Amino acid sequence: MERVHIGLGSNLAEPAEQLRQALAALEHLPDTRLAAVSSFYVSDSLLPGQPRYTNAVAALDTDLQPLQLLDALQAIERGQGRERHERWGPRTLDLDILLFGERLIDEPRLRVPHYHMHARAFVLYPLAEIAAGLELPDGRSLGALLAACPFEGLERLTP
Repeated sequence: MERVHIGLGSNLAEPAEQLRQALAALEHLPDTRLAAVSSFYVSDSLLPGQPRYTNAVAALDTDLQPLQLLDALQAIERGQGRERHERWGPRTLDLDILLFGERLIDEPRLRVPHYHMHARAFVLYPLAEIAAGLELPDGRSLGALLAACPFEGLERLTP
């Protein structure tokens, strides 16, 4: 099994509940085990005028291949009302593969490590909670990424 880190986010329809439902769905993926979950964090949207986001990171151990997992995650998103109208629009649920073991993936449907994770505090700080000391497959350390990405604008929710 490979360790995979998934970013979860929502800013519509009771975001914390959306994340809880998504975590329950992740527990039922075939050939997969939910290994760890970070705290939930609230942050402003990257675009003005949108509701605040609730985010978390989950660690999975899986035997699924990357595109199989991507398809399963997108099915969970659709099951929770996700509609893909615009790239940066509000959403009931967003599930992103941040890291897939030690793999570097560059395919039309999937890039891993996730291409913007290095600049997103709402990804890095929850990831650090469950994977302190992590080194990314491209050689960057999570500690170095955290040092360059301040905690500003995040609010950690109590578990």
